[in-house]
Amino acid sequence: MSTSIATSENKSTIPPVKFALWAGFASIIMMFVSLTSAYVVRQSAGNWLEFKLPSVFLYSSFSILLSSITLHMSYSNFKKGNEKSYKLFLIATMALAMMFIMFQYQGWIAMQSIGIDLAGNPSGSFVYVISGLHAAHVLGGIGILTVALVQAYGQKYQVTSKRLLRFQLTSQYWHFVDILWIYLFIFFLIQR
Repeated sequence: MSTSIATSENKSTIPPVKFALWAGFASIIMMFVSLTSAYVVRQSAGNWLEFKLPSVFLYSSFSILLSSITLHMSYSNFKKGNEKSYKLFLIATMALAMMFIMFQYQGWIAMQSIGIDLAGNPSGSFVYVISGLHAAHVLGGIGILTVALVQAYGQKYQVTSKRLLRFQLTSQYWHFVDILWIYLFIFFLIQR
C-alpha cells in the first residue's frame, strides 16, 4: 500500500528539469518586462524618433505562430504513434523557425534602409536590442529543435516517458518564445 502512495506522489510532483525550465521562463520574462518598461520610460524622456515598424516583422510573427502549431501537431502525432506525421511536422517547425530568423534579419535590414540603426536614436536601438535578444532565444530553441530532429531520425521510434518529457520541454520552450514574440510585436505596434 505504501508503494502505491509513493508512486502516486511521484506522479504529482514536477520533474526538476521542468521546474528549472519554468524558473528560466520567469527570469526571461523579468528581463523582457524590464526592457519594455525601460522603453516606455525612455520614450517619455524626449528625443524619440517615431518610425513605422517594417511590415516584414508581421511575416516573422506569422511564421513563429505557425511553428507553434506545427510543433503541437508533431507532439500530438508523437503521442498517438503517427511516426511519419510526427517527423514531418517537426521538419515544418524547423523550417518555420528558420524563416522567423530570416524575417527578423530582413526587418533589421529594412530598419537600416530607412535610417534607423543600432547606434542612432534610442527608439531604434531598443527595437534592435529587444528583438535581437528574443532572436537569440529563438536560436537556442532552434538548437533544441535540432536535437529533437536528430533523435527523431537517429533513434528508433518509441514513445517512452523520457522522450515524452523531452518533447514536452521542447514544446513548452518553443511556445514560450512564440508567446514572448507576440507580446513584443504587439508592444512595438502599440508604442508607435
